[in-house]
Amino acid sequence: MKIAIPTRGNLVDGHFGHCEMYSVFTINDNKIIETEILPSLVGCGCKSNIASVLYEKGVSIMLAGNMGEGAMNVLNMHNIEVIRGCSGDVNAVAEAYINGN
Repeated sequence: MKIAIPTRGNLVDGHFGHCEMYSVFTINDNKIIETEILPSLVGCGCKSNIASVLYEKGVSIMLAGNMGEGAMNVLNMHNIEVIRGCSGDVNAVAEAYINGN
């Protein structure tokens, strides 16, 4: 499983479409086995092709601070489940999700 988190610094970015980068975590046996940093694409999230890029990388979950309905719909159309309301250190957020929180 792969999880993507819109990131600014080491924190979940509060606005998906304007993040600096995406932290992409590869999960196996409920453990993070790899972290990849994917630079943010030009343009707002729902108007860029980030959903297709993340889908091609195998991302199935997006843990985000906030995003509009348009961005959420585009991600959902690419079979990426969106969980909004996340905040804090991206590693801690990924670990919390893996642990069921």
